[in-house]
Amino acid sequence: MGKGVFLDRDGVINYNVFNTATSLWESPHAPERLKLFPWSIESLHRLLENKYKLFLISNQPSYAKGKTSLENIKAVHEKFNSILIDNQILFTEYYYCYHHPQGIVPDLSIECDCRKPGILFLREAEKKYSLDMKLSWIIGDRDTDILCGQKAGIRTIRILNQEELQEVKMLAINPDFKAANLSEAVSIIIRETRSVQL
Repeated sequence: MGKGVFLDRDGVINYNVFNTATSLWESPHAPERLKLFPWSIESLHRLLENKYKLFLISNQPSYAKGKTSLENIKAVHEKFNSILIDNQILFTEYYYCYHHPQGIVPDLSIECDCRKPGILFLREAEKKYSLDMKLSWIIGDRDTDILCGQKAGIRTIRILNQEELQEVKMLAINPDFKAANLSEAVSIIIRETRSVQL
């Protein structure tokens, strides 16, 4: 069986962008606004070197909520994927949820099982790639990421993104570990993997 790391994207691998219309830090709505953290590429390489399959799992409701076009959201992904390919990083699968129950686009304004903390995507990956969930992890900067991992039975790391901590009310959801950034989170995973092997 394989082992995987499920990564949130915005606030974990790349910077959030301040939206002046909402006064919130949000996902980039155009490819030119996408900027990876300086440690992201090296951190992802370290996970691959330690035989982890990489999965992106991201809630992307901006189109459903009328904030940007679906074409813009997909263009951001294409730039993101292009940067990774240029750096010899291959994600096993990308999982994006475009739904939001309070959206304004009818087809996407629904309650779904794929929006985190729903675990539909994790269960699909577990089955498709024969993952051992006890050896797998999720890294995210929101309580929904941690709840998702807990419901799926994998270990959890919360990135203490200062922007998120300022504007999102904490729900007292306790992750297995906390980290300042992705690099620190990867070090935790590698350390814990080695301790199990010993």
